[in-house]
Amino acid sequence: MFGIGLPELIVILVIGLLVLGPQRLPELARALGRGMAELKRATQDLKDEIDAEVRKMDEPIEAKSHGKLPAGGGTPPSPESGKAGPPSEGKPS
Repeated sequence: MFGIGLPELIVILVIGLLVLGPQRLPELARALGRGMAELKRATQDLKDEIDAEVRKMDEPIEAKSHGKLPAGGGTPPSPESGKAGPPSEGKPS
């Protein structure tokens, strides 16, 4: 995790046992474990929320790349007529 091997971990535990005593060391370990679990849960929630927002932002881009029409359908207005859709037949141009 932090590049700590077994010998280093044993030294840290022995020092902790000497400084805190056998009664407080398990309490500290439990509190540390709970804190790490809460931090992991919070970071996962944040990651999930960011991923959901990115997917929501990518939806319009994917729709355009697949050739889908925008919401509302129809064709965009033509510059000549100023109206939406293709020119109707029978009208003089």
